[in-house]
Parts: sequence; C-alpha cells; structure tokens
Amino acid sequence: MTLSAQPFVALAHTLAEASAALIRPLFRTALVVDDKADASPVTVADRDAEQAMRGLIRQAFPDHGIIGEEYGAENPQAEFVWVLDPIDGTGAFITGMPSFGTLIGLCHQGRPFLGVINQPILNERWLGGRGLGTTFNGLPVRTRPCPAVSQAALYTTAVELFHRAEDSAAFERLRQRAHLRRYGCDCYAYGLLALGHADLVCEAGLKLHDYAALAPVVEGAGGRMTDWEGRPLHIGSGDRVLAAGDAAAHADALALLAA
Repeated sequence: MTLSAQPFVALAHTLAEASAALIRPLFRTALVVDDKADASPVTVADRDAEQAMRGLIRQAFPDHGIIGEEYGAENPQAEFVWVLDPIDGTGAFITGMPSFGTLIGLCHQGRPFLGVINQPILNERWLGGRGLGTTFNGLPVRTRPCPAVSQAALYTTAVELFHRAEDSAAFERLRQRAHLRRYGCDCYAYGLLALGHADLVCEAGLKLHDYAALAPVVEGAGGRMTDWEGRPLHIGSGDRVLAAGDAAAHADALALLAA
C-alpha cells in the first residue's frame, strides 16, 4: 500500500508557524550568541524554536521519533522520525541576512518522506513530500531543464566546508565547469533550485538535520538529491550531498565529483 503524506502535512505547517512566531521577533536584534562544541553559533531562537516543535510533535504523534540539531535524538528507531533544524543558517540569522530557514523533515523507515523549508522573515514556505509534489506558498513548482554542468548555476554554502582535501579537489572540478557560481544561502539555495532559479547545489560537512527536509522538496519539484555516489539519502548517509534540478546535470556533476 502506498503511504500518504497527507496526515502529517497539517502538523508540518503547524510546526513551521510555531517556530516562525518565536524566530521572527528576534531577527536583527541584539541576541546573545553562544558557540557550540563544533564552534557553530547558536541562539535562544534556535533553542526555543526546536523545543516548541518537539512539544507539538509529542502531542500529535507520541510514538514518533525526533532528531533535532539542538537537543539530540529521542526514539530514533521509530518508524516515523521527525528531523528538525530550527535555524539552518544561524550565521545568516545573526548577521541579519534573511537567507536562513527552518527545516522540518519526516523520515519513514529511515528515508526522507516529507520536508518543509520555512523562511519566516520573507514568509516563504516550500513543502514537498512523496506523492505530493512540491509547493511554494501553496502553489506547485518545478525545477528547470539543464542538460549539463556547463550550463548550470551552481550553489554551495561555503568552500570552507569542504574540509577533506579530496572533497575540495572534487568540488573545484565541478566549480570550474559550472556556468555560474554562487555562495551562501544555506537551505535557501535548495528552495531556489526547486523554484527553477538554480540548477545545482553541492555540499559537504552536512548532518542529517541539514538535508532530511531538503530531499523531499527537491525531488517533489522534479529534481534529484543524493550523496556524491548517487545513492538515495537516508538517516545513515554521509556528509556529502548533491542536488540537481535536471537528471542529466546530476549525472554530469556526479561524474565530475568522481573524477
């Protein structure tokens, strides 16, 4: 039997609204910024938004698991696991750039199944899911054709995230071949890809909460999102992902990364 995402869509929207209500008033204010163990920044907005979403999930689906950036995992072996990143792009948030987003993902049996990118300042929301397609503020969206990397607009968050020498060299091959290169945007770049304004996003150094919500959005819009070996993403995937709006550009990019 085909599993429907519809029972979970209403909760995903509720989570987006609840987190936005806590994040929006703190944008471009004098927030205290703490550094986590990995030197990444965190604020009260990150923590409060995730706590609020966790509480709503527990109320609605007490048997579901939750994995969040700020508060770790509870019941991660459950059939359904929500994956939360309250502010993907905290660096953008604390410097006043509205290119961050709240990521709300739902995995079923370890595979991304439903995803939301919510930008609370611009009031922009992408929702994608298996059997749902992808919508942007409620309207269907599709990726655009792009048959080769040489014609592609390529995004990555920051070249510093390619920590391993082999990853840096692989990305450089891809970067040199791309038609247009843009940096920054964090999760927002994947939303632009789903809208048909960009063609490739290549990243390394990611964690589950960074990509679990993005794959359903990209794939629901007609794109592809995998690891660098072309394998579908799941809870145990590594830290390298490649998203493309066109399967041909995806294959071309994979070949360059592997070369």
